[in-house]
Amino acid sequence: MTLFEKIANREIPASFVHEDADLIAIHDINPESPYHILIIPRKPIASLNAVKSEDAALVGKMIVLARELAERLGFAEKGYRLVFNCGTEGGQTVDHLHLHLLGGRQLHWPPG
Repeated sequence: MTLFEKIANREIPASFVHEDADLIAIHDINPESPYHILIIPRKPIASLNAVKSEDAALVGKMIVLARELAERLGFAEKGYRLVFNCGTEGGQTVDHLHLHLLGGRQLHWPPG
């Protein structure tokens, strides 16, 4: 069982922003911006490399939820960043697909 599955099952505490039958959204414990939210499917998918065509609607739902949260939290108009990390060199540290929603300050490229 992954860390995110344990969080979704309430075995590990987290600060929830959203929860439904398919997704949870929590505040990142190591934020990179004033708003840094992780959007996580309940379905355990290891990474983007493991996404299948039947997961397309779920991944789309993650993106729609990111926009809704940015609007609800008041930073959608100024802008935000969505990031999927994939694999070790891509910065993925938990083997469970998740989307980073970052906002609330000027973001630069490359990140940092």
